[in-house]
Amino acid sequence: MRAGIWGIGAYTPEQVVTNHDLEKRLDTTDEWIRTRTGIKERRIAADDVDTSDMSIASAKRAMEDADISPEELDLILVATVTPDQAFPSVSAMVQKALGAHRAAAMDISAACAGFMYGLITGKQFIENGDYKHVLVIGTEKLSKVVDWEDRNTAVLFGDGSGSVVMGPVSDDRGILSFELGADGHGGDHIRLENHLMMNGREVFKFAVRQMGESSLHVVEKAGLKKEDVDFLIPHQANIRIMESARQRLDLPEERMSLTVDKYGNTSSASIPLSLAYEVSENKIKDGDTLVLVGFGAGLVWGAVALKWGR
Repeated sequence: MRAGIWGIGAYTPEQVVTNHDLEKRLDTTDEWIRTRTGIKERRIAADDVDTSDMSIASAKRAMEDADISPEELDLILVATVTPDQAFPSVSAMVQKALGAHRAAAMDISAACAGFMYGLITGKQFIENGDYKHVLVIGTEKLSKVVDWEDRNTAVLFGDGSGSVVMGPVSDDRGILSFELGADGHGGDHIRLENHLMMNGREVFKFAVRQMGESSLHVVEKAGLKKEDVDFLIPHQANIRIMESARQRLDLPEERMSLTVDKYGNTSSASIPLSLAYEVSENKIKDGDTLVLVGFGAGLVWGAVALKWGR
């Protein structure tokens, strides 16, 4: 039995904050932000919309896409570093809202690589036969932990949620290989104290190396070659980091997902939001080979090679 993705859903807040909006409150410019990050705008959730609300919205869309009912869910995994509160968990709140009374529920904290950790955790439960349907959600309200006076971080982050329903798929579909990793020695480079703090230079160096290496590793583990990859879904943190991974795979520009310009860095929501966007644009089709790769605070990273479809 192989695990794959049955359905996908996304939610982004209505409020759009552009680079020009940030020019009015920070010592920065639209050109500076765009040329260094690729970001043009980001979505910011309203004060009365929290992480659980966005999770529920994207989860409902994924379940509709997968055509399964709440009673069929066996496990709910929510990857987030910005929960509504320490407990109850966001996953438990999602379970209640969906009416998924049979489902176990657990939050995962792996920052921007959280969705990858969730995807692989779901894979294990499905492939060992314990569970059939696993809901994996990557969701963040980073706007509530960003220091809006710090131009180095305030320009980078946005809010949103992306969900997938996982289940058993045919032998020639689903997750082909994966890689997860961590290096706690770099933990001080991205941390949350009163606000999010980041050593941009060190994070950049780590990400450029790790994104490319992990992408190549999962391709090799799957017994594939670079030319077998149809589409790359990288964590949408910085266009220069993303480009380095694309170039390592020798992919043309049009075969890499680019949503950082629309949403900014949404941490664990980044990869599922991008995946949902590309599916909605009909750029990903049944049988396509995808590489998903992300990195984040910890320092942690994760990558997956998968064949799209059921």
